[in-house]
Amino acid sequence: MHYPSLAALIADRKRALSKGPVALVLLEDAIEVDSTLTHLHNLGFANIIAFGAAELDVPAEVDRVDHDVQSDAALPQIVNAVAQAAPDIWLHYCYNAEYLFYPFCETRSVGELTGFTTEERRNSILTYVVDLYARDLETAPLGVDRQSACLDRAGYYALARTDETGEPLDRQIDFFGGLRWRFEEHVPYLRRRIDRISIFQAVPGLQMLSDRRFNIPEFNTYACPWHHNITATVCSFRTAKALKRNPSSRNKIGDFHWQNSEPFNWHSQQLCDLGLMEPGQWF
Repeated sequence: MHYPSLAALIADRKRALSKGPVALVLLEDAIEVDSTLTHLHNLGFANIIAFGAAELDVPAEVDRVDHDVQSDAALPQIVNAVAQAAPDIWLHYCYNAEYLFYPFCETRSVGELTGFTTEERRNSILTYVVDLYARDLETAPLGVDRQSACLDRAGYYALARTDETGEPLDRQIDFFGGLRWRFEEHVPYLRRRIDRISIFQAVPGLQMLSDRRFNIPEFNTYACPWHHNITATVCSFRTAKALKRNPSSRNKIGDFHWQNSEPFNWHSQQLCDLGLMEPGQWF
């Protein structure tokens, strides 16, 4: 279905948003659109909705919404509208050239993932954005190459998240690393975090804030108080693309590869072995 606006999608919510999990994909350009949508389809999402410019090609089986996704407010605008229209539905958001991985995703569907999380009385899953980048920028000048994709095996760290008085927030941490850390001089401070709550269950009153956290504090936690929970990753070429497109950085970065790079094998076990996500109690 092709919707001319976000409002048109919401008006048709009984068809488009009646069953989850639902993936919301913001298409910033035409790079790796098909591979992103295919990856989500293979994970078992009940519906995939692509948001972007009307001229972008999207497979006919994917719902599409004409929407300007280039503004900073586009993501919370989309997420908040859909969450309000689809109570109790599990949602995932990402951009094109981003790929969701969670423990055992090769053999377990995203519906099984959200079902188990619901049984644990959790409404959200912490995801880390793991930067992907081409091994050779001579052959892939935009930094995007699925065949030679690399990631950082080290260089990640976390800081306690505090409230406006400086007191630590319960079970909330800011995470950093990857290209945003290595090339931080080219990344605005407020965009350096790599933690995302990109899988969550819509509940009444839930709102995404401008910094991509949610207004309900428990949604922003990495685990419940009594044991570790599942975490996931979004493996993303988005930062590599931005650094190679931005006039202030593209000519200053000759290579993303460094001593802590390793080839990405497109399997969840590698991400678990590197400590970038964990199964919690899901065995």
